[in-house]
Amino acid sequence: MTTVMPDAASLDQAADQLVAEIEKFLATRPAKRPAMPEPKPARGTGIKLPPVDELIAQAGIVTGPAPRRKKAQERGLPGGVWRILPDWALSVRRGPRRQVTVTEHLQLTALVIQRYGWARGSLRTRSGRRCILGAQAVLYRLGYGDQDTAMAAGRVMDRLLWARGIRCHYHEWNDHAGRTEGEVLYLLREAIGAASAAGR
Repeated sequence: MTTVMPDAASLDQAADQLVAEIEKFLATRPAKRPAMPEPKPARGTGIKLPPVDELIAQAGIVTGPAPRRKKAQERGLPGGVWRILPDWALSVRRGPRRQVTVTEHLQLTALVIQRYGWARGSLRTRSGRRCILGAQAVLYRLGYGDQDTAMAAGRVMDRLLWARGIRCHYHEWNDHAGRTEGEVLYLLREAIGAASAAGR
């Protein structure tokens, strides 16, 4: 049986779709910005400034609504050939590494499993389904988070399993006979809640 390799243009398009969906998700996350301090009045200057509107007019600044931007076309995670390519191929598309929180990493891990499907017994199947660890590898290869982030997310899942009396790591638990995708996504939802509550 021969395998038809996709052309470069279709790979680029598929990779762009995956990155676009992750970027869209991260854009919905609230930015953590420090509160702006209240301005302190100047003391002893004796200078009286004109009203702000007058200063703006003197500076020649035109005010009004910002120009409308065209909405980017919404695209989902790629299917088809991109799912079945080796994960190292994702690294080709990686831009600068982008840091994500542990909570975001867990949310994106669940997103990959929901889009590509879940696997048991291997990082990925020939059809492109991923286990938890395989989904984390997709994010790492694309440049979202680093090994420390992935390991911290793993520790959150391990602690939840330990609290249930399960004495194995999350990736071993994923591969147990009888495990279901629903159980895996439930563990990820629990981990997301725990990491978020801890401010991670």
